[in-house]
Amino acid sequence: MGTEADTDEPDDSDTDTNTDELDRPEEVPVWDDEYFDSVGLRLLHHYDLERDYVVEGERFELYGRLHVLHERHAAHPSLTFANHETEEYLFAKRIDRPTVADIDRLEALGEHLADEWVTANENHYSTDFTFTVVATELSDRVRERIDGYQNRNLLKFGYFGHYEINLIAVVPEKEMTIASKEADAEQAFRVWEPIVKREPGRLSRLISWLSR
Repeated sequence: MGTEADTDEPDDSDTDTNTDELDRPEEVPVWDDEYFDSVGLRLLHHYDLERDYVVEGERFELYGRLHVLHERHAAHPSLTFANHETEEYLFAKRIDRPTVADIDRLEALGEHLADEWVTANENHYSTDFTFTVVATELSDRVRERIDGYQNRNLLKFGYFGHYEINLIAVVPEKEMTIASKEADAEQAFRVWEPIVKREPGRLSRLISWLSR
């Protein structure tokens, strides 16, 4: 009759290690809100993240900044003849039942920040301000306000690039999002499904164009 050998291998049931936590860099904050923490883990490889960020008196549970600098070089790496910068500022907050006035307020904040934060020069390609509202319920008026929304502004007829304001609303309990036309960050907030590759976004198209 065979016998079972005793082993000293650890029992997985006795461990409670979250693999996502193992991948979290020290500088990435931990959110008490489980939903925002899940979103942060999806953004951490591309954005510098902060929690409880306040700007112009408006508090956001999650804030992220993405900065891309692409340099075109001549014969030697030290000789650059074109630098292009693109940035995205991402703001997310909870408003249980947002109104159209709430969305208008965030849009106005985006316009104000564009005046304050965008450095318009020949090296500037684009700056995006993306505002996300995490709700428990969305009215039809708010859906209509966000759906199809587009707000792109050329700077000096496009010679100094452009800035754009994007809007996203999400109801996690219903696994539902609605986003403006160019809100590429929407997928990060759909935490109930894996991130999948789609058609290249504006950032990918920019890098491809600059690399020609």
